[in-house]
Amino acid sequence: MKKKKADYTHLSANQPIGIFDSGVGGLTVAKEIKRLLPNEDLIYFGDTKHLPYGEKSREAIVGYSTKITQFLLDKNCKAIVIACNSATANALHEVHELVAERVPVIDVINPVAEKVSYEIHNNVGVIATKATVNSGLYKKSIRKHNKFIKVDELATPLLVPAIEEGFKNHPITHSIIYNYLSNSKLKNIETLILGCTHYPLLIDEIKQYYGNRVRVIDSPNIVANQLKMILDKHHLLNEENHQSTYQFFLSDITKNFEKISKKFFGKSIDLELKVL
Repeated sequence: MKKKKADYTHLSANQPIGIFDSGVGGLTVAKEIKRLLPNEDLIYFGDTKHLPYGEKSREAIVGYSTKITQFLLDKNCKAIVIACNSATANALHEVHELVAERVPVIDVINPVAEKVSYEIHNNVGVIATKATVNSGLYKKSIRKHNKFIKVDELATPLLVPAIEEGFKNHPITHSIIYNYLSNSKLKNIETLILGCTHYPLLIDEIKQYYGNRVRVIDSPNIVANQLKMILDKHHLLNEENHQSTYQFFLSDITKNFEKISKKFFGKSIDLELKVL
């Protein structure tokens, strides 16, 4: 069956951008989008009731991701950003099928893999959730562009719960990071991809472990630039200099999400409970 060509002429630049993740991790992507595209309105859905996605079955992740995508489509979003590696690794195909080329879909793995494959020519390590590592999508995506890069993936499942529980800059988290990064799988890497959008919240601690020995990839910046490029290509960038609006919907309102979202987006934001 011939793939239907994307036609975005029905969309307008002043529609919002939809972003979703299992919890606070996608806020690292949303924050970068806000910085890079200050005129855009954003609608964020954090599926905090079901986190972490990395421990869920593929079927469950597909179910959550498609329901949230439909919610964002119903909210008239002009683009969907899957700001979750586990959702990208397990539900990207189903999200594309649901969207049916009505709006652009930007994920957090393929833009990063492509950039790394062209810019990096050494051993690459990926730390991610079990669901992402089990999919092997990072390795496949990088080696599709550059088959000579050696990619080692390591599941680091304790990091997301530690972040969601607010253990940033805490001895517990330092110990978890040290134990994971000292794993023999990552022994000879020269570049590290943080394969979960939660992990940039720990980037300072991860860089501290490596010193200057390993380049740590800033995935949210790459994803935000990919979004900008796609919107620009289809004349969907909002050029109006207006007071942008940021809406946050959560399947379960948590204190840690409230704390981090207000740190990134200002204290006046409201969090709305929405169970799909």
